[in-house]
Amino acid sequence: MDILLIGGLWLDGSVWDEVASALERRGHRAVPLTLPGQGDGDASATLDDQVAAVLAAVDSSAGKPLVVGHSAACTLAWLAADARPEQIAGVVLIGGVPNPDGETYADFFEMKDGAMPFPGWGPFEGPDAADLDEAARRRFASAAIPVPEGVAKGAVRLADERRFDVPVVLVCPEFTPSQAREWISAGDVPELAKAKHVDYVDIDSGHWPMVTEPAELARLLASAASAPPRP
Repeated sequence: MDILLIGGLWLDGSVWDEVASALERRGHRAVPLTLPGQGDGDASATLDDQVAAVLAAVDSSAGKPLVVGHSAACTLAWLAADARPEQIAGVVLIGGVPNPDGETYADFFEMKDGAMPFPGWGPFEGPDAADLDEAARRRFASAAIPVPEGVAKGAVRLADERRFDVPVVLVCPEFTPSQAREWISAGDVPELAKAKHVDYVDIDSGHWPMVTEPAELARLLASAASAPPRP
């Protein structure tokens, strides 16, 4: 199966290198995406451009791909489910949940010169970054790509309720499956509250398991790809 891998903020496709290699050894075709504005040098990229890139990858896949989103890009994966509900096998969300219709994509930190740079490790101290040593933190920060303002401040647009039929696997790194269930039950994640098929999977890592636990993350993704097809 094709497995599309979409990294979160400040990341390009290379963050998936180890996961992709492990998935290939398990017989899957891994497709790490470098999103417009996050690795291609296009500072004018918009959220619509990123959605279009994800949909182009879906459309060029052999068969129905599994679409994997990490962190903020969980919303990109869910936008693919909205736009192509019959063309994807499922969605895997790692360390994040999809924004509902009308919300801003990821306007979390200060903009500088038309982009949102990595803000440093202060906002991520604690469970998010506890498993990243100093060397890993330096590598991450030096490679971080400022996210264009047109991406971060883009409006999420969802329109097709068939997205709720798409199977979802929520991979829980810095939070637990129990916490995720509580958030959804409390109404804090309206998109997943309406989803008809949600499985919860724990992983012992911080917010970036593709960096700290690539082999285990690949195993979990391969398991999701091998799940029985939906009716």
